[in-house]
Formats: sequence, C-alpha cells, structure tokens
Amino acid sequence: MSRPSQRLRWIAAACTPVLLVCVAALQAEIDMRTRTATQERDELLLSSPSAVRKISLGYDSLLADIYWTRAVQYYGSRVATDHPNFDLLWPLLNITTTLDPKLLIAYRFGGVFLSETGRGGAGRTDLAIKLIKRGIAANPGQWILGSDLGFLYYWRMRDYPASAAAYLDASKKPGAPLWVKIMAARVAQKGGSLDTSRMIWSQLYESTKNSLVKKKAEEMLLGLKVQEDEMQLDELAAEYQKRLGHFPASMAELRDAGLLRGIPTDPDGYPYVFGPDGKSQLNPKSSVVIPPEIKAPPGPAK
Repeated sequence: MSRPSQRLRWIAAACTPVLLVCVAALQAEIDMRTRTATQERDELLLSSPSAVRKISLGYDSLLADIYWTRAVQYYGSRVATDHPNFDLLWPLLNITTTLDPKLLIAYRFGGVFLSETGRGGAGRTDLAIKLIKRGIAANPGQWILGSDLGFLYYWRMRDYPASAAAYLDASKKPGAPLWVKIMAARVAQKGGSLDTSRMIWSQLYESTKNSLVKKKAEEMLLGLKVQEDEMQLDELAAEYQKRLGHFPASMAELRDAGLLRGIPTDPDGYPYVFGPDGKSQLNPKSSVVIPPEIKAPPGPAK
C-alpha cells in the first residue's frame, strides 16, 4: 500500500471519532430541556451544514439519516406541549437536506413540521416553502414536491396564483397524476384567474381519453363561462345602481337603460336573472353547474 493511501486511512481513522463525538454532542444538546438560548446558538455554530459536511468523510447520506432522525425526535418531543419551542427544527432540516439533497421524506414531512401552527408545529410556512423549493431544485423530476408546494401556497398562504402555478408545473413532471392538473385549474379559478383556469381545462378536454374527465372538463368550461358572464353583469348592475339609485330587477331593465344590447343567456339558453342582493345568477331552470369552491386540496401526507 502506498504512503498517501496509508496517510488517508490514518486521517479517516483519526477524524471518525471526532465526527461521532460531534453527533453525540448534538443529540445530548437537543435532549437537554434546560439549555439556554446561548447554548443553542453555540451548538448551531458548531453544526452548520458546511462544517458537518467537511467532517463527514464522504458519509453524507449516513449522517443525513442521523440528522433526520434527530429532527423527527426533536419535533416529536415538543409537539402538543404547552408553548413548544421549535427553534432548532429548521437548522436540523437545513443540515439534513444539505447532506442528502435526495432525501425526499425530509422535505415532505419537514415541510409539514415547519408549517403546522399552534402546538402542532413551528408556524413557519415561509421556511417550509423554502425547504420544498430547495427539494424541487435538487429533485426536478419529482412531481410530488411541486404538489406539496401548491398545497402550502393554497392552504397556508392563501396565495392562489402561486398555488395554481406550482400545481401546473408539477403536472408537467413525469408520472404526475391527472388530479394535479385539475387542482391547478380549480385553484386558478378560485384565485380569479379565469383565463388560466380556462386554458388548463381546455387542455384537459382536448388531451384526455377518459370520458368522465372529458365530461368534467366540459362542465367546468361551461361553468367558467357563466362566472365570466356574471362578473360582467354585476359590473353593469353596479353602474345601473349609481345612475338610478337601486339595482335592476331584471335583465330587461339593464337593456332599457342602454347598458345591454339584448338579453344575455347562459350556455343552456336561459336568461340570467338577478337575486334579491342585486347579483346576477343562473336561471333556476338552467342545468349549468357552477364549480364548487375548493375547501382543501390534497396536501403532504402526515
């Protein structure tokens, strides 16, 4: 064996105990319930991703598993307790995913741990989004992470355009199920982006071979047409109210006031009507279905 090879073996043998001591020290530090904020900061300085990676000696994946286990233990020891402190959760996840960027479970469940509010998590959706985006960058072919990002934007941030964009991007990844593109369309619709929603549903209608999906896409497109018509009619009704001091009782009144050229009808051929609140709506005889509001899209598994 050459001298350089012997020297490398001696260096590895000498550094491995140091690495194990560092991991043991981290575990002991996390388990100490009485540590001070200063002690926590000192521990993080000694456990930065770059520092840990330098002393990992190529065992990045193994060490990532250790840090992920500690992150789970750290979260589990604090969740559902009174006034839990999750200050070390992000640093642990940061180190874990730096050591092993392909560890999908750390991104998916780590995002849940970070975004849960109250006693169930750190209440840091911003860090959860940062973590998931890092996972997408490191694993560009994984549609599931894009779906998780769409969920965070929708359910936690109420940022519907960003959520729709995340779902739409995820739907283009290999193996993405059809419901991901459907979620993109429905979230875009909820956020008021009717053009985006119409574009996605049109793509589904043209591309799918599933008769049920095709029928659903057609139904949604008709519903979007109704929503667009009603938005325009409501604007005209508001203008009518400014001029005459009251809302119109019928489409004929809008026409007689010169705000309409004729009586608008829905895709079934029935004239739109006005409700008691002055808002336009479908004729009770119409069979057109308005897409229901999304209560909660599919989120990360817990």
